[in-house]
Amino acid sequence: MGRFSQAIGGPVSTTIKMNQRSHRYQAAVKDLDLSKTYPVEEALELAKKTSNLKFDASVEVHFRLGIDPKQTEQNVRFAVKLPHGSGKKKRIAAFVTSASEKAAKAAGADIVGGDELINEIKKTEKLDFDIAVAEPAMMKNLAQIAKILGTKGKMPSPKTGTVTADIARAIAEIGGGRVDVKSDDSGNVHQIIGKVSFTPDALKENFEALLAALKAAKPKGAKQEFIKSLTISTSMGPGIKTVF
Repeated sequence: MGRFSQAIGGPVSTTIKMNQRSHRYQAAVKDLDLSKTYPVEEALELAKKTSNLKFDASVEVHFRLGIDPKQTEQNVRFAVKLPHGSGKKKRIAAFVTSASEKAAKAAGADIVGGDELINEIKKTEKLDFDIAVAEPAMMKNLAQIAKILGTKGKMPSPKTGTVTADIARAIAEIGGGRVDVKSDDSGNVHQIIGKVSFTPDALKENFEALLAALKAAKPKGAKQEFIKSLTISTSMGPGIKTVF
């Protein structure tokens, strides 16, 4: 189940007793009321305060949605530009025609190629990148590795702007803070909105951009309450119930 289950109040968080937690976790929640629901601003401050890792941990938001993930039309997927970026550099692969390879490299793509790149992935099934973009002309050829890319959530899609004729612009936007967001198999959305080192204002602005984009992406088939709950946490940190 992992930390995402803990963040949204899943089985892990309800069955593990405090004395079974690590000393680091117990120290983090010492001054935190886990039964309380906090406003966004306070939750972000507490998330920063309770992070006691030696590295610059990520700040994560976890939305529990009122959708049926078994219904394809209710799955949520969208792209949003975080004003201050996520704090995480993403390796970008660009599937392009030979005429666009130079522009893709100049825009900052880490891996650039066409049919030869597709054949390499088909053979090795290795995806040494975080996100992929593609020209429309390459989508027919990408069908050969659609299952490999789709399993890892890396298949380019017009819905997120990762299939476009303006490949250089798409690469620049991703490098500038645009993220691809989608619901998981349980109907939840998990997204990093920055690092503990970010200012509270920067984290809040990133959160607000994400929330607005999520609301706009509500599926027409979702009949019940769309956003059921929200939890904010940091890497390996406690989940903080949040009201927005």
